[in-house]
Amino acid sequence: MLWTAPLAALVLGYLLGSIPFGLLLTRIGGAGDLRAIGSGNIGATNVLRTGRKGLAALTLLLDVAKGAAAVMVARWINPDYALLGGLAAFLGHCYPVWLRFHGGKGVATLLGIALALSWPVGLVYAGVWLTVLALFRYSSVGGMAAAVSAPVAAALWSEFEMAVLLLALMLIVLWKHRANIERLLSGDEPRVGQSVGQSASASG
Repeated sequence: MLWTAPLAALVLGYLLGSIPFGLLLTRIGGAGDLRAIGSGNIGATNVLRTGRKGLAALTLLLDVAKGAAAVMVARWINPDYALLGGLAAFLGHCYPVWLRFHGGKGVATLLGIALALSWPVGLVYAGVWLTVLALFRYSSVGGMAAAVSAPVAAALWSEFEMAVLLLALMLIVLWKHRANIERLLSGDEPRVGQSVGQSASASG
């Protein structure tokens, strides 16, 4: 049937994106339930607050990888469904059914999606993320800046369908960071490396 292939791209993409690597790794590593630590977020920044830098790095890599994998699987099903797979993976990460739809903020997964869809766009995304993070040491600011750069880069590369998707995902990233934005405006947002007690939610 005509709907079978796109449905497969959606379902597989969502399932890949919904794997909560941060939560699983901290439990396996004996660091406890990540949702009860720091911000309660399941991303790499909150994993870092456990003091387990290796687990944080691995969480980051796996969250990037699952976004890229979802795009590649969808592209294998049908090249026209690559964007669909990326969308599904992002929604799976941010709203995983296994965690009652309380997931991460999508920054790392969006990097993987961007890299798999168009590596130049992904490199711009990564460059903006790392540069802004290094300059300001706010995980949330780096993640939001990277998300904003993605649709702009896609449009500059004349990837207009991708730009529309990345614009929609950017809006979700900003929405997920609304509490961070409030703290930035009030001067209460923690910088990377600050203690758990000084932090609330961060990118992931």
